[in-house]
Amino acid sequence: MLRIGNASGFYGDRFDALREMLTGGELDVLTGDYLAELTMLILGRDRLKDPDAGYARTFLRQLEECLGLAHERGVRIVTNAGGLNPAGLAERVRELAGRLGLPVRVAHVEGDDLTARHPGSLAAHAYLGGFGIAACLRAGADVVVTGRVTDASLVTGPAAAHFGWRPGEYDRLAGAVVAGHVLECGAQATGGNYAFFADHALERLRRPGFPLAEIHADGGCVVTKHPGTGGVVDVGTVTAQLLYETGGARYAGPDVTARLDTVRLSQDGPDRVRVDGVRGEAPPPTLKVGLNRLGGFRNEVTFVLTGLDIERKADLVRRQMDDALAAAEARPAEVRWDLVRTDRADADTEERASALLRLVVRDGDPQAVGRAFSGAAVELALAGYPGFHVLAPPGKGAPYGVFEAAYVPQDTVGQVAVLHDGRRVPVSPAHETRVPADVPEPPLPQPLAAGPTRRAPLGLVAGARSGDKGGDANVGVWARTDDAWRWLAHELTADRFRELIPESRPLPVTRHVLPRLRALNFVVEGILGEGVAAQHRFDPQAKALGEWLRSRHLDIPEALL
Repeated sequence: MLRIGNASGFYGDRFDALREMLTGGELDVLTGDYLAELTMLILGRDRLKDPDAGYARTFLRQLEECLGLAHERGVRIVTNAGGLNPAGLAERVRELAGRLGLPVRVAHVEGDDLTARHPGSLAAHAYLGGFGIAACLRAGADVVVTGRVTDASLVTGPAAAHFGWRPGEYDRLAGAVVAGHVLECGAQATGGNYAFFADHALERLRRPGFPLAEIHADGGCVVTKHPGTGGVVDVGTVTAQLLYETGGARYAGPDVTARLDTVRLSQDGPDRVRVDGVRGEAPPPTLKVGLNRLGGFRNEVTFVLTGLDIERKADLVRRQMDDALAAAEARPAEVRWDLVRTDRADADTEERASALLRLVVRDGDPQAVGRAFSGAAVELALAGYPGFHVLAPPGKGAPYGVFEAAYVPQDTVGQVAVLHDGRRVPVSPAHETRVPADVPEPPLPQPLAAGPTRRAPLGLVAGARSGDKGGDANVGVWARTDDAWRWLAHELTADRFRELIPESRPLPVTRHVLPRLRALNFVVEGILGEGVAAQHRFDPQAKALGEWLRSRHLDIPEALL
């Protein structure tokens, strides 16, 4: 058995989690996931200012406190904190080990940086698999630093090294991919961001522990956490994380395509969930490449509208701003207004009596969203609607990023494991590949027998977890009982989803059915525009899209309520 824990789900996660995981119980490997689409853009801008930057500096500060502890306990550390500069971070870790007097062997993986092949991009990086990590560990590395690998590779690499798995052992690798996907977002697997959080004592959820997986040689695992830590691990929390940022039944990666429709979950004791039955297939012939570029400049201002005549106040300020922008030398290319009716009639506080009118402008020219825009908003202070004020005065405008996904043949990317002794070991691409195709929709369960219904929120009988992939969003919805699943599978069609989420109506919505998880996964294409960094909508990463869906009312069988 191999115990792999996680101490970071994103760049900015709980700083002391590294120490907590090292001191809280037994571990063999500790991973840290620091990268996301937005993070790569942030690191790219860091590198523009300093060519030696481009990695997650937080990790280095965490390691300064914990490297000795990890060495003492024999815990190996694997992290993608190298970001755009894994060699640079690996060297900083070596320097740190030297200062601390620790004989720590540090290796790194490179080859993901394809920026030179994509002119105009700030950062272009291929998502690598886990066999570069495995090569470093097999050669004796204590710390392995990577750049852009898939999140699950932080687990598949150590598992392949420990158990001696080779390319082509698809079921075992797929099991590790599922384990890695559950661990990658840290406390989201242990009760964080959990739809049914109210079912548990709030004291347990105040500070969830981080997850770990006990992985076995056949690829199966048990997801759990250190004894005595907060949070909860049950079939629901693991289901929620399995659905996060996924699409159909085939979950494609560089080393294997995992079949999510084969995953079996069962409660294996308190805070223990067994994951088994996972089947795998050959990976696709291409690697995904994340392209980050600067999309232009944006600015915004939020007007506060209080009391009576909200719509007329909004109309007045729109007209005034339109006139001012039309008179400016450079009118912004994109102007977007959103009125949020947070106001209530006869409110007992001024805040409850107020609505918010948000204006966002974008343009390739910083001048078009700069002083002219800011001045136009501020100059209305004494000449606008009654009660004029804004949440904050607009600034100078700021650059925003755009994320795009591209794909390149696996054999055109030269992954290299740079071992602790300086040797460079090329990592071969997948020797067998298969283009993923949609899985035919499985048979649906028998419909629930007809009976009386009541208008109620969907969230009373179904959980949800949502997230972003570039400009698309996914919403995973699952039922906790067989009867609820029988109703959900027939009721929540793609068309019904569009009815409940109006902004999805003009967009492609695809429903995927996962009966073993009693789950449906909806992918909404284009709802996030050009990705999180472009801040296209109020919730730019679709983090709460699932909770909005759960709040919508349907006619639900009373037998389920």
